[in-house]
Amino acid sequence: MPRFHCPLPLAPGAVLALPPTAARHVQVLRLQPGDAITLFDGRGGEHAATVTRMGRSDVEVEVGTHDPVEREAARAVHLIVGMPANERMDWLVEKATELGAASIQPVAAARSVLKLAGERAAKRQAHWQAIAVAACEQCGRNRVPTVHPPLPLAEGLRSVAQADGTRLVLSLRPGSRPLRDAAGGDGPVWVLHGPEGGLTAQEEDAAFAAGFAPASLGARVLRAETASVAALAQLVFA
Repeated sequence: MPRFHCPLPLAPGAVLALPPTAARHVQVLRLQPGDAITLFDGRGGEHAATVTRMGRSDVEVEVGTHDPVEREAARAVHLIVGMPANERMDWLVEKATELGAASIQPVAAARSVLKLAGERAAKRQAHWQAIAVAACEQCGRNRVPTVHPPLPLAEGLRSVAQADGTRLVLSLRPGSRPLRDAAGGDGPVWVLHGPEGGLTAQEEDAAFAAGFAPASLGARVLRAETASVAALAQLVFA
């Protein structure tokens, strides 16, 4: 059944107009009055709903019963990502959402090819958040992970300085513990990794000073987007 994110108050029996993005998707699918859909507002669970009217650019639905089903990972894994360039960051956000990332913090490091600031950064962050919404619609998640505005690496480290949980930086340094062992327990975990070319030695040292411990995904050097996926797979399916 088609699923749509609808960040509006949803209550059984309510009749409402879908937000523009959801309405456009309904029209692309050529749904008709009487067709059943599923709506979720991002706060938990999902609602059955029925299309009641198709306008030229708007769609009206009647909200049905609420199902409190949750499909979240058992462990909250937050990514701090040295932004890869081109479409790779789009791919990373999509796959990280499907795998259950709790949040994604893009950061700019010394070796980052992608540099964002001001209006351009805001537009890109909105684009990535929309990708996360679409991924939730596809995979069945009812809670949309937050894709935070891009920050310089130093600010990204400060943003989680007081956060509860384990903080890890993916590193190839000798002595780095395997990621799953370093993560331990079942509490929240924050995973930092670099962009193309990785973090510099100075940036890794800054992460250690901020309370991050070195962790390893193995001896091979992974692309930035692959590192996120590999880390999530190890932690959410442990």
